Amino acid sequence: MTMYRRMALAIVTLIALSISIAAQEQSDPQKARPRTTTSGQEQKDQKTADAGPDTQVNQQVRGSNEEDSVKGYYSNFFTTYRLGPEDVISVEVFNQDRYSRKGITIPPSGRVSLSLIPGGVFVNGKTVDEVAEIIKKRYDEFIIDPQVTVSLDKASSYRYSVMGDVGQPGVRLMNHRMTVTEAIAEAGGVLSTGDRSKVYVLRRQPTGVMAPILVNVSAIYKGKLADNTYLVPGDQIVVPGNKMKKVREWLSFTSVLSFARVFGAPVP
Repeated sequence: MTMYRRMALAIVTLIALSISIAAQEQSDPQKARPRTTTSGQEQKDQKTADAGPDTQVNQQVRGSNEEDSVKGYYSNFFTTYRLGPEDVISVEVFNQDRYSRKGITIPPSGRVSLSLIPGGVFVNGKTVDEVAEIIKKRYDEFIIDPQVTVSLDKASSYRYSVMGDVGQPGVRLMNHRMTVTEAIAEAGGVLSTGDRSKVYVLRRQPTGVMAPILVNVSAIYKGKLADNTYLVPGDQIVVPGNKMKKVREWLSFTSVLSFARVFGAPVP
């Protein structure tokens, strides 16, 4: 009888303990509260809403200023562009189709032929506005108050080069205003053996000397510096090697040295 009583007492105790645990789980407000998550965009929108109207206006103005600045850079590039061989321009004389001409590829001589202008017009080194003014003066002898517009259809004479540890080094056309990082990206990016913190641009000065301009591309990629180093025609971007490249060169030289010793070849 004693053994049966002990078994019954143990069963009753287990039942009571289970009931107590279940009651605690139902009454625990922390577990009863459903969990909610907020996406990153919702958090960003909430922060913007909590920032107040002044902050929101400042953010909108800042974004508008940046967009206008970018447009200004590209607009300035084409208005100040100096024409050269292989560039394509179009000349339009208002209400005078016979004197207008489209798709003119500038020859190496830099002189393009136009109606009523013997010998053509020399355009190399001039902007489209300067060329339009020259044509206007020449046509003024034949047309009353000629309205001349010269547009740049294709920029092909501006070139830059990317050398060193990049995916595809070489000379490229610069048909729009671009930064150093954009030029490096078009060249296949910096290789693992390249030093992103010591990239430099060789630029010809008015004195004719090529002067280096240091560009810390690594800091630009990390957002620590603004990407505002723009290229000019003739710039040469150089991406030097890093320590990893030097180690690889040393290991390669060591392998050649070992091979020479094994086979008795003269060591360079």
